Amino acid sequence: MCGIVGAVAQRFVSPILLEGLKRLEYRGYDSAGIAVVGAHTTIERVRVQGKVAGLEREMLTTPLDGTLGIAHTRWATHGEPSTRNAHPHVARDRVALVHNGIIENHAKLRADLTAAGYEFHSDTDTEVAVNQIHVFLDAGKDLLSAVQATAKMLEGAFAFGVISKDEPERLIASRCGGPLVIGLGIGENFIASDVFALLPVTQRFIFLEDGDTAEITRHKVTIYDADGQVVTRPESISNLSADAVEKAGYRHFMLKEIFTQARAVAETLEGRIVNGRLAHDLLGPQAASMLAAVREVNIVACGTSFHAGTVAKYWLEDLAGIPCTVEVASEFRYRNPVVRPNTLFVTISQSGETADTLAALREARSRGFAHALAICNVPESSLTRESELVLMTRAGPEIGVASTKAFTTQLVALMLLTIALGRRHGMSEATELELVAALESLPGKINAVLELNDGIAALAEHFVNKQHALYLGRGTMFPIAMEGALKLKEISYIHAEAYPAGELKHGPLALVDDEMPVIAVAPRNDLLEKLKSNLEEVRARGGQLYIFADSQATVSTHPAIHVTSLPAVHEAIAPVVYTVPLQLLAYHVAVLKGADVDQPRNLAKSVTVE
Repeated sequence: MCGIVGAVAQRFVSPILLEGLKRLEYRGYDSAGIAVVGAHTTIERVRVQGKVAGLEREMLTTPLDGTLGIAHTRWATHGEPSTRNAHPHVARDRVALVHNGIIENHAKLRADLTAAGYEFHSDTDTEVAVNQIHVFLDAGKDLLSAVQATAKMLEGAFAFGVISKDEPERLIASRCGGPLVIGLGIGENFIASDVFALLPVTQRFIFLEDGDTAEITRHKVTIYDADGQVVTRPESISNLSADAVEKAGYRHFMLKEIFTQARAVAETLEGRIVNGRLAHDLLGPQAASMLAAVREVNIVACGTSFHAGTVAKYWLEDLAGIPCTVEVASEFRYRNPVVRPNTLFVTISQSGETADTLAALREARSRGFAHALAICNVPESSLTRESELVLMTRAGPEIGVASTKAFTTQLVALMLLTIALGRRHGMSEATELELVAALESLPGKINAVLELNDGIAALAEHFVNKQHALYLGRGTMFPIAMEGALKLKEISYIHAEAYPAGELKHGPLALVDDEMPVIAVAPRNDLLEKLKSNLEEVRARGGQLYIFADSQATVSTHPAIHVTSLPAVHEAIAPVVYTVPLQLLAYHVAVLKGADVDQPRNLAKSVTVE
């Protein structure tokens, strides 16, 4: 969601802030702004509606020279996208604030502040916070105390960066739910929503915990917990390089991430397979007894991660013989689930900061789930820090909003989990060896599919003028069809739905005509013949079929049937392999339509608010 960057240094900080905003663009946003405490101890600010490039152009005519500053990319919640609603927000030319999150009690606070004589210049919930801080400053508090006092009044989730002209060498950061990290430099220090923003200036980071407020100067960082006590948070060294978030010659980040999936999968497997079998310490030395006691699995996730969890349900029940439920996090957290004994609670999130998934984990702990496992791509995230067990996906930075390599590595991690549970619940050694061999073949299979890129690009031309699309799959291919439909709608803005192929006659068949492309995934498995029958129903009604099929599946051809042959793969890993052509199809359709592939409208990479 919204992106925050802040800096206090001896040099002018605007170039650092601007570069940080560029590196946060992947999060999704509709406006941007920067504020600094200038040479004359005044707050100077530039804001624009639209992209960071527009902010950079504006700063050519309105330079911001200061050694203390904050910057922001806004994803609109309260108030439409506009310059007046863009951050930073300023109260009476004295204090400026940037904010990620939602202040739920903003309406009451706004009424109280209005009655006290404060004017509001935006429609945002954020402006109540900066005005309330000003109230406390006027009452004689220093900036740190004013921010701490304001934070106690707020309901919701937020992260703040705050500066004041009265204290031109001090930056205050506060975290309650929203992600916030401190970057440590030499004679300068920084804050940001994530480490990517600060990689050009540091690889040393401190991750704030919920309730923390930090006082940051050039030479010192002091952190206070929710009770106002000074605390020490560990320092981490990031192994990411600044160029890890560059396009590396690809036209878009999404294309780069699609084409680096084989490497990401290989890295996710590295060290976890020994002599053709799963490593016994996959989840750490204490995990063996926990896994042996598991009798049920409850998976909670959002969006693409939910689709990965749905695939895992098939695997866990079929291969490991363990009952599994899969739920959308935003639904789980607001219902009253029945918790069965010895249930493993699994959360899946690329960023580890997804608000609903984090809230579901906290709810699960309070309800007495036996153990909690996080499958995540960011080792320093809130989700990994708050989970008992962690299985990292090792996909590396994923910048494109539409998830690709994070999804396929989540599937790999979930298969590893399936084997780890299965070997303790009756899975034979022969089955484990077969599954592990299939996993080891994945990088080669993915690269073989990527060689089909040119043909899929040509196929995409059939979709440019379409308004709707229908995706079909059976078994584990149904959630892959869901993921394919999600990708198409996310980046090309074509309405797409996915159904189990057997449900065609229960409604979706009414939509089929020669203007409704139907995309099917058809690996060679026990359901293939039934899927073929479903596809014949589509063809008989004039539908245009686009089938991604196993090269040995003998799917009939016809002028209205477009078949793309994929390499033969083991049934267990087919969901990973068949995801790749659907990603490529969505990508090429979006490019042909002229859409913003990496930053699709209205969407954010990391959904850190409800």
